Amino acid sequence: MTVRLIDSLATTEPLAELFSDDSVLTAMLEFEVALARAEARLGIVPQTAADAIRTSAKSKTFDSTALAQAALRAGTPAIPLVKALTEQVRRSNAEAARFVHWGATSQDVADTAMSLLLKRAQSLLNDDLARLEKALGHLVEQHKDCAMLGRTLLQAAPPVTFGLKAAGWLGAVRRGKHRLRTGFNTAAIMQFGGASGTLASLGDQGIPLTRALTEELGLPASLEAPWHTQRDRLAALICSCGVLTGSLGKMARDISLLMQNEVGEAAEPAGAGRGGSSTMPHKSNPTACSLTLGAAHRVPGLVASYLSAMVQEHERGVGGWHAEWPIVAAVVQSTGLAISSMAEVAEGLSVDTEHMKANIGRTNGVIFAERAMMLLGSKLGRDVAHKVLETAARKCILEGRHLADVLAEIPEVMSHFDPGALRQLEVPEHYLGSAEEFREALLSNSGRNADSKKEQ
Repeated sequence: MTVRLIDSLATTEPLAELFSDDSVLTAMLEFEVALARAEARLGIVPQTAADAIRTSAKSKTFDSTALAQAALRAGTPAIPLVKALTEQVRRSNAEAARFVHWGATSQDVADTAMSLLLKRAQSLLNDDLARLEKALGHLVEQHKDCAMLGRTLLQAAPPVTFGLKAAGWLGAVRRGKHRLRTGFNTAAIMQFGGASGTLASLGDQGIPLTRALTEELGLPASLEAPWHTQRDRLAALICSCGVLTGSLGKMARDISLLMQNEVGEAAEPAGAGRGGSSTMPHKSNPTACSLTLGAAHRVPGLVASYLSAMVQEHERGVGGWHAEWPIVAAVVQSTGLAISSMAEVAEGLSVDTEHMKANIGRTNGVIFAERAMMLLGSKLGRDVAHKVLETAARKCILEGRHLADVLAEIPEVMSHFDPGALRQLEVPEHYLGSAEEFREALLSNSGRNADSKKEQ
């Protein structure tokens, strides 16, 4: 089990493994090995040195606890790691040890290691996003004709369809997926600038070495220059994570409200050990929605922390850069947890269409007061019709009667109201407006492509 108990509600197992000590160490060592190999290709260091560095750079041979303790005094994990790697190389080849970390600076190691981790995280998040998108697409199609209460300010409103509601979730997920892809592709880039971001120690080999290093790592580099204190690319990714997690939190909020016993219109998938209570055997709690909402509460503060850390000094920041690693790891893991949780919900969501119909019926038709008002408004004027319907709706609520029955007793209404229209007043399917057109637009590929073009 890679997940620590204290993080058990804040990450997934694959993401916990990705940001584990061994994984982080491996990424840092990948940079050092790639640097040595690229330098050997260009004749900057001997090939025997590159081979010795590669042989010695095995994460299992390093003491992560000792490195973490030393990092507190060094101000970065890269410094004690380079020292430890140099000692490892020296044991097998003293001459090769001279060339460890040649021409690089500690931030080059740390930033590139994080970029390698982000590139791997992108794949994990994409897999769960694909699951979520597919499952939501199925719900959108399956329930396109399923009328349900609209709810505004948590009160009953004219009907919508569950297909449209799910399409709204899907549209947000697709837009978030596009932003996330752009953010990862922009942020997961190599860092290589040396002491002051000029690669001066490498003479005229700095730029050729940068190109060779990108090939070794399989990571692109900044098209312009090293980015030691320019953190906007990572900030854009972190903000994209925040927006997507917020969208998933909205979906989780909707579903958890629909799961309330007195609503009973939808339910998360059940299973052994899932959603229970330590004291109430009857409970079936919205577990995955709770995890997603937890992430949606947690991430905005982390995003703000990252943005505040962007204000970094000159060519190397004091404190801002040092704040980033735990923030980035926490944001990516929380976002991944939210995606995975809602994918599980969407794949197994139970939708109770009969309960949706029943809940519409329990309003006694008052949710169609707007419809009646618009029909009467053409005859009486909107303001007069609004007052008539407001009075009628109150009477429905007080007496527990249907709106159509109350309206049938009002002479000024019946003098203008078509009796056939009155009989059809409370049919939900007759008052859905453009719900189907909106649902289709959100579902269609053309709608998705239009969103993508606008964001580019």
